[in-house]
Amino acid sequence: MKLKNLSLSYSSKLFKALSEEARVRIINLLHNHGEMCISDIEQILDFTQTKTSRHMSFLKNAGIVGYRKSDQWIFYYIQDEVKGILNQIWGYIEKDSVLSRDIEIFEVMYSNRELAVFKRETSNRSFNF
Repeated sequence: MKLKNLSLSYSSKLFKALSEEARVRIINLLHNHGEMCISDIEQILDFTQTKTSRHMSFLKNAGIVGYRKSDQWIFYYIQDEVKGILNQIWGYIEKDSVLSRDIEIFEVMYSNRELAVFKRETSNRSFNF
């Protein structure tokens, strides 16, 4: 489901969520990689668990971010309803040096297999010999 229009209440929540650099960086990672585990977000952005959880709660309460559980992991993603408006906004800010660096860190960590998504995928595989 996509947003057809923005109510004043919802747009206020969206703009408040985007008013904090830490939340914009989190949304950028989710925007570029679909879904991520909170521990990976902490590691990539060099945030404490408390700071990351506080911002994730804000994003969930604003209706921007959803989550799903898989075993002991919780993966966060951008709600379908806001992807359209975020795609438009990201067209203007995606080349920012801080956001680009965050994506580079993600790619290095993923190539080094340090992210939870890799750990979860490999732990769920069954090997048949």
